[in-house]
Amino acid sequence: MAVMVADAAAGAGAAERGRRRLPPVLVVALLLVAVQVVVRAVVVGRGYFYWDDLILIGRSGTYPLLSAEFLGYDHDGHLMPGAFAAAHVLTDVAPLRWGPAAVSLVAGQVVAALAVLRVLWLLLPRRALLGPLVFYLFTPLTLPAFAWWAAGLNALPMQAALAWVAGDAVRLVRTGERRYAVSGVAVTVLGLLFFEKAVLVPFVALVTVVLVLRSEGGGGRGGRPIARAEGAWRAALRRGALLWQGSAVVLAVWAAAYAVLVRDRFAVPRADMVVELANHGVSWGVLPTLLGGPWRWERWNPSPPWADPPLALVVLAWVAVAAALVWSLRTRYRTGRVWAAAAGYVAASTAAMIVTRSGDETAYELARTLRYHTDSAVVIAIAAALVLAAPRRPRGRGATPTPTPPACDGSSTPDSTPGEAIRYRILATLAAALFLAGSLWSTATFTRAWTDNPTRAYLTNAEAALTARPAVPLLDQAVSVWILLPVAHPHNMTGHVFAALPGRTEIGAATTELRILDDSGRLIPADLFAVRHALPGPIPGCGTLLTDGALTPLPADGPLIPAEWTVQLNYFASGRGEIDIRFPGDDFVRVPVAEGPGTVYARVPGGGDGLEARSTTPGTTVCVGGSPIGGVVPR
Repeated sequence: MAVMVADAAAGAGAAERGRRRLPPVLVVALLLVAVQVVVRAVVVGRGYFYWDDLILIGRSGTYPLLSAEFLGYDHDGHLMPGAFAAAHVLTDVAPLRWGPAAVSLVAGQVVAALAVLRVLWLLLPRRALLGPLVFYLFTPLTLPAFAWWAAGLNALPMQAALAWVAGDAVRLVRTGERRYAVSGVAVTVLGLLFFEKAVLVPFVALVTVVLVLRSEGGGGRGGRPIARAEGAWRAALRRGALLWQGSAVVLAVWAAAYAVLVRDRFAVPRADMVVELANHGVSWGVLPTLLGGPWRWERWNPSPPWADPPLALVVLAWVAVAAALVWSLRTRYRTGRVWAAAAGYVAASTAAMIVTRSGDETAYELARTLRYHTDSAVVIAIAAALVLAAPRRPRGRGATPTPTPPACDGSSTPDSTPGEAIRYRILATLAAALFLAGSLWSTATFTRAWTDNPTRAYLTNAEAALTARPAVPLLDQAVSVWILLPVAHPHNMTGHVFAALPGRTEIGAATTELRILDDSGRLIPADLFAVRHALPGPIPGCGTLLTDGALTPLPADGPLIPAEWTVQLNYFASGRGEIDIRFPGDDFVRVPVAEGPGTVYARVPGGGDGLEARSTTPGTTVCVGGSPIGGVVPR
């Protein structure tokens, strides 16, 4: 914040620098940021953990913070040690509590908003910055990724890094001060720790600088002039060399780590899938948000909400973009490349989504969830600022262009009359009001869809059940499909989701009391539905004798396909101890036994024609009778 205020003061003129009060435009901008924070706090206050959030929490409760298994985990193609570290710290402080997670999202949004305000102030230190700022602060484009904790831990640092490093690059080429290169490289590192897409941050900064130099020509406010023989690209590369060189080293190190730690998930999609995903992502996703859409959201639990704009809004968005393009090309110099750069970023985000998320089972609605384009909001805001800051084209034949950038706040310029300035302000205010109204309505309808989430009730009931009788073990099982689908295995297992819950019952591979969590999270009695039986052994009065000296087969009455089977072991033990049991070729499962007759249920993964077991306690023998094998069902 201090750096942003200092940059603002530096661009406000010598008289302004001497005053203690902030410039009025900056005060209004900060008030807008505060309003956004309140709106987003309401959204996140009504939200809760969802899907990947539980994976982050479960891994935080399973692995130490400073371990390669935790920080270097390949999370569905994401390398995000910073996000994992943040999740671990918050889970340690308050396991399975939404409050700290919600606060982290709001704090991240504040940082991102201030970073965007800073770069806009550097590009447009006048009233015109309020337009691009209002777009970034209230566009629904950033909403889905913000409300989802796991996505927000990726998206918010990415947005902040895009804006901050672009601002540092502009300040570096204007002033030559090395501190901006150091800051830019450091923030790039931070961005990469949270989201691999931050590899684009230095490139966005470079293109921003080039476009600024092209627009300002002579170097801009306080900047060094560009020699006639030196183009904008050459000047940007030379003046920002420290930032680009440092970023290149960082990207090289990161690329090596990514290649080692992350399994290649890129796919070559079908042509029809490319067209449909691009259409859904851009036409039905990004473009309506430029007008405050989509207004409506659809959701089928357990999927996240996706944009469902009216067809009229989609058409209107295309018309509005085309009109804005024509207007900027006719009234501003050097804006064509700005449009191309913004469109290129949206296209790159779309391509990344297609090659990493497409498959035979991919629904086209995935592209409408908007989270794959959320960082485009920063790029669009920067592009809007560059268009507004571009020199005006003179009106009339034979007119000469104004040598300095226009007063883009709507005040009169050599090419505008007081009446035109008033009309401009009225139109700008009306457009902002319509955008805000649409955006707030979209926010309200998204929040209503987002709160349709059964996770809160499930976790609340399950926490109460798992801590009520901590002395009775629970057989590990998958959580409800309404919370995590089986594709998330093994992260959808109860022992993983509740690994960080203090005071809970032990969740493992064996129990003497068969119980199950139902779809509401309540713990209810269960039974074993048998599909096969381990046959009684040949020893009269014993069955199959297990000793600590040999691995003994327990043949079944039929084959079993590979799966997570539950075995009901009916036994008689000579003393307290443990036995190992498995399907041949699979890992052993350790099962405790008590002295005398007893029954224990064991979860044994694998398949085949039978089991094999052994006693692991010296001197303890165990007789095993006929044992059902099957699945656990509610009683």
